[in-house]
Amino acid sequence: MSLSARVAIAVTSSLLLVGCGSASEPSPPTGVDELVIPTPSLDPADFVEVVDNPWLPLTPASEWEYRATSSGEVATITVTVLDDTREVQGVTATAVREAVVTRGRPVEETTDWFAQDTDGNVWHVGEDGVWEAGVDGAEAGLAMPAQPRVGDGYRREHAEGVAEDRAQVVGLDGSASVPYGDLIDLLETEDSSPLEPGVVERRLYARGIGLVRAQTVSGGDELVELVAFREG
Repeated sequence: MSLSARVAIAVTSSLLLVGCGSASEPSPPTGVDELVIPTPSLDPADFVEVVDNPWLPLTPASEWEYRATSSGEVATITVTVLDDTREVQGVTATAVREAVVTRGRPVEETTDWFAQDTDGNVWHVGEDGVWEAGVDGAEAGLAMPAQPRVGDGYRREHAEGVAEDRAQVVGLDGSASVPYGDLIDLLETEDSSPLEPGVVERRLYARGIGLVRAQTVSGGDELVELVAFREG
């Protein structure tokens, strides 16, 4: 499960995304039931070229630094919005790079792609070398609703057997003390994946910043906390 997806690495809308061909089972109806999630096709006319959702702002050159701990290991994770775009199903998507360093050595680097629709919903449309919406049955998932509501449930991505993360909004008034500072009025989601049975993660997002804390509350002990944030 990449941290780009967590930041992305999560609603009321009049937009209905539809397409043809074989589609996966959509998420149950909730506050996002005007959307088809995941969606088998994207309409470029329904998208804008910037990602400025307040819960997941992806301005080029923005950078987040996180401290991750798990089973006694400590890692530094740097997430950067690149000044780079890519067309996915005709939609201009923004690149977000995640670099993981452990014991002073780089251990992983990935790039994910995100796009925002005209209503402000952010979609996760692919990860380099892993999956891409519209290729081999993969479909774009919802990374972050425009207007999250408690009870909203949605799929963050869909590439069968590869990327099947899901999320549900469980709170809008959370708080957290992380190395970056003390934060309130946070969006809280509960995240899981059928590819990792029994693993449940709680994520907290701050307006104007994005992900500030992610903790595995079942099936593991991973904790990710925001250390620094620089807006692009």
